[in-house]
Amino acid sequence: MELRDALAQRHMVRSFSTEPIAPEALGAVLDAATRSPSAGNSQGLDLVVLEGPDRTARYWDVTLPASRRAGFRWQGLLRAPVLVVVAADPDRYVARYGEPDKARPGLGEERSAWTVPFWHVDAGMAVMAMLLRATDLGLGALFFGIFEHAAAVASALGVPEDRELVGTVALGHPDPNLAATEGHGRSADRPRRTDQIHHGTW
Repeated sequence: MELRDALAQRHMVRSFSTEPIAPEALGAVLDAATRSPSAGNSQGLDLVVLEGPDRTARYWDVTLPASRRAGFRWQGLLRAPVLVVVAADPDRYVARYGEPDKARPGLGEERSAWTVPFWHVDAGMAVMAMLLRATDLGLGALFFGIFEHAAAVASALGVPEDRELVGTVALGHPDPNLAATEGHGRSADRPRRTDQIHHGTW
């Protein structure tokens, strides 16, 4: 698939079949994340891959208890065969930008020195790489936030305390029983802005 086609066809999928992802396809999606840009080549990205219903159930048990699950709007999301929890390591960036070739901006002292935390930027680029590679392979994907469950998810998955959970990517084959326009969130109906690009000045 050409990049322009992947960009045009990519959308968030919220309903999956139970068909597992072929190992080589999953490997390709994960590899795309590790090849995304990394400020200073800090490589502060970690991915916790939950594959199969037993492992994904650990995630849903923490974030969507049984008492709430029956009324959950996106039941097809719970069938996703793979969940990838995206974690960032801010301290790797602080340490890297304390090295002589990166020390000039003064970002190597502490996290608060970063007005724009590049670990979040890099994590976002890694997620986009995964979403596009999934589209390229004919898979469906959804990025969603962890929000108030971050500490509980980190604890359940053994994520070190110095990591920041950025969000989760669900991967799988789109539900064949849904039309292409079904299963989209309400945000998909918002009109697309046409005034976002500013040449020369605002």
